[in-house]
Amino acid sequence: MSVEAGVVTLEGRVADPAVSQDVAGIAERLEGVVAVDHALAASDDISQQINPAFERFRARADQFFARLPLFFLAAAAFAAIVVLGILLTGLRFWDRIAPNAFIAGIYRQAFRVLCGIVGIVVALDLLGAAALLGTILGAAGIVGLAIGFAVRDTVENFVASIMLSLRQPFRPNDLVEIEGDVGRVIRLTSRATILLSLDGNHIRIPNALVFKGRIVNYSQNPARRFSFDIGIDPDADPEATRVLAQAALKAQSFVLDDPEELVWIENITESGAILRVTGWIDQNETGFVTARGDAIRLVKAAIEAAGVSIPDTTYRIRLEGTRNLSDAPTQSHPREKPAPQSLPDHAEQPDRKSEEEALIPLVAAERRDVSDLLAGDAPRE
Repeated sequence: MSVEAGVVTLEGRVADPAVSQDVAGIAERLEGVVAVDHALAASDDISQQINPAFERFRARADQFFARLPLFFLAAAAFAAIVVLGILLTGLRFWDRIAPNAFIAGIYRQAFRVLCGIVGIVVALDLLGAAALLGTILGAAGIVGLAIGFAVRDTVENFVASIMLSLRQPFRPNDLVEIEGDVGRVIRLTSRATILLSLDGNHIRIPNALVFKGRIVNYSQNPARRFSFDIGIDPDADPEATRVLAQAALKAQSFVLDDPEELVWIENITESGAILRVTGWIDQNETGFVTARGDAIRLVKAAIEAAGVSIPDTTYRIRLEGTRNLSDAPTQSHPREKPAPQSLPDHAEQPDRKSEEEALIPLVAAERRDVSDLLAGDAPRE
């Protein structure tokens, strides 16, 4: 090194290029130095280049062994906090503050994660590396955001499961319709709602769709109304026929007196009047489909027994582009009606059990020894 007129000239060879930068920096900070002529070059001697690396490694090893007791102390503090969190999550306290077991499990898991974060903060603080925590949390946030986008549907179903478990729109064995799928509820899991269709098939509906979708619960109210339309001849008295149909429906034991059955004239067409017939049944005592079928049959029989015919709609088809058939000889061949056969009198039909009752033992078998998120004491919407 030489100095002339405030200019420092650095010459020679060094083993570590980083050393030359440090020397140049020191020279620039000297009083009276105007400029620094950096002419230091790295040494070509391999042994001189390896020695600084060994020195750095030895210094770091010495520092590690010197701080090894501190590492053990930080690890012990982290383990103690984590173990304490695991022990605390085993208490029944979480079951008392949570509305159901599923939410209690979420509370426990969140508390374990919180204890892990506290343990990391304490350990880094003991090691004097608390500033590293910001970097770790930043990286964890980016990774969490990426994972959140990747499993967005799973997270959405999980959140919907929490909401459905808090306020349950159905119970096990309820007959429901969810977005067009009809069946009895088997269970509510953390991802999907499982139904048993009326055909005995499993229907798995994602909870996000259940939470946002349209739910019809047929089991919420035991009373259910059926309805059907029946046509009568144009020459018949609509009001008298309406009263007759209502009386025939009222006479059936499976039809409830309250709410009252109703029959009204829905429409008038070329083929006659259309009557809308409605009645209520108790779903716990009578099957909906069989009751509706019996009501149609019995009302039709009562109307025909009173001499009122039910119109048979016919259609006339005209074929374009064919030869003129008006001149062709035609011969009428009326269709002979078969002689009516004597049928047993079914004016009074005994009550029929619900056709969905066969699914109840199947649902009970599916739920046996399998836990889910449905609870009998949870509030209902």
